Amino acid sequence: MRALHETARKTLDPVRYDYVAGGAGEERVLADNERAFDRYALLPRVLRGSGTRDTSAALPGAPRTAPVLVAPTAFHRLVHRDGERATARAAAAEGAVLVTGTAATTAVRDVVAAAREAAPDPAVWFQLYPHPRREVTAALVRRAEDAGCTALVVTVDSPVFGRHTRDLRNGFTDLPPGYAAENMRGLPGTGPDALTDIPMSPAARWPDLTETLRGTSLPVLLKGVLHPDDARLAVEHGAAGVIVSNHGGRQCDAVPAALDCLPAVAGAVAGRVPVLLDGGVRRGSDVAVALALGAAAAGVGRPVVWGLAAEGETGVRRVLAALCEEYDHTLALCGGRRNADLTADMVVRKGGTW
Repeated sequence: MRALHETARKTLDPVRYDYVAGGAGEERVLADNERAFDRYALLPRVLRGSGTRDTSAALPGAPRTAPVLVAPTAFHRLVHRDGERATARAAAAEGAVLVTGTAATTAVRDVVAAAREAAPDPAVWFQLYPHPRREVTAALVRRAEDAGCTALVVTVDSPVFGRHTRDLRNGFTDLPPGYAAENMRGLPGTGPDALTDIPMSPAARWPDLTETLRGTSLPVLLKGVLHPDDARLAVEHGAAGVIVSNHGGRQCDAVPAALDCLPAVAGAVAGRVPVLLDGGVRRGSDVAVALALGAAAAGVGRPVVWGLAAEGETGVRRVLAALCEEYDHTLALCGGRRNADLTADMVVRKGGTW
């Protein structure tokens, strides 16, 4: 995957590269998301494995899927002409959930249609930024349902936009001509071809989530949960899953690495709904550590975009296949036959005692 990243860096316009690669503030959290995995080691078990392993995960709207999913990332057409369509075909072909989002440069109906070109029943989730105007939020939910999405992912860690140092330096504050957040076209209060802005909603509260839950038959996961008390509240309000995430280091530059928050959130949820993680996952052993610490699956964002930029659909497939193959190999080395065989007692802090 490093080779794909390097190819993407050389291929992309520097401003577009910085948009994907960059984070908030001094990018301390961005770096710590990756470093966090270096702080942990796996403690394998022996004489309990199998020649074949079942690495499938059971997630809302995806009862049997890869343990690696494509986390929501914006503006794929900025890095490759086929954009989200290529990503969708690749994820479906590799049996992975794709989380497409509000800020996609391809409309959700077209993303799902592309996924269906590669698999008969793909799992595509829709990531939603709740809009301050409730009728806009409701219209976005209906579009995701009508398109055939199997779950909603509500991002809750973005009351305001993060301050992206690289983008501010580069003057990258809007999409260039010819690109748009296509899911925001033709929404209530505008003409059929007009675009609605994607404002953040600092006044959003738990009752707003309740309204979203009541307005859809789809399972709803909350993305951006770091505090265990918020994880408990999410379950109490009816969330079908919780995603431990700090937005890839793109929001607050003073929070912990996502991985460091995972054990407490998993403990608070106590198995009532699946807990997922994204942020800093770069190798299959990272997926194994995340699953051992309580995640049902791990999301990847930037590596997918680098694969897309470097080789289009083929590059995305290479990224997902490599992560899943490395994970399966790590599971075998740890004496596991299925994901549940990875447990918290098999993870130690490097430099510690066991």
